[in-house]
Amino acid sequence: VQEYFSSGKETPPTLGNRISAGLMTGGVAVFIGQPTEVVKVRLQAQSHLYGIKPRYTGTYNAYRIIATTESLSTLWKGTTPNLLRNVIINCTELVTYDLMKGALVNNQILADDVPCHLLSALVAGFCTTLLASPADVVKTRFINSLPGQYPSVPSCAMTMFTKEGPTAFFKGFVPSFLRLASWNVIMFVCFEQLKKELM
Repeated sequence: VQEYFSSGKETPPTLGNRISAGLMTGGVAVFIGQPTEVVKVRLQAQSHLYGIKPRYTGTYNAYRIIATTESLSTLWKGTTPNLLRNVIINCTELVTYDLMKGALVNNQILADDVPCHLLSALVAGFCTTLLASPADVVKTRFINSLPGQYPSVPSCAMTMFTKEGPTAFFKGFVPSFLRLASWNVIMFVCFEQLKKELM
């Protein structure tokens, strides 16, 4: 997608090209994956403690119950904050990784090899977690909310801010960082190795 936005130019992709690529891929990913995101969040949140009967017995059961008892459109509940989250993640990952790698290689701190890719991916994972955490927390709260609990996504965010303060937007930061950092390391290191082999 980066190549598509910089087609016909011999120079490396600009910051604008990278951001555009992140916006496009993030938007497509959310539209396709939102129903699965809703089911995942609902399944993770249901309680099995103290004999409380879970709402869903499994993945397919959750799809069916959500679509039939609430509505088919409920499977796309929280699309706005998830879109915001994915756009932030995609743009931050791509831009931070490229900038960090460029800085390390151009300043001759590290060669363009696995240690450089690993460090760049870790930095990208940290920056991504920091910027995406508020949208991630709001998305999870909104998807898990009871029908009518929050009239809108901004109302959910404002309720969190007024009742719990700004730190509420960074709940679960460490597990989120571990997840995103490990994803970035696997994705970028494998990508760089594949690119080297194929090109």
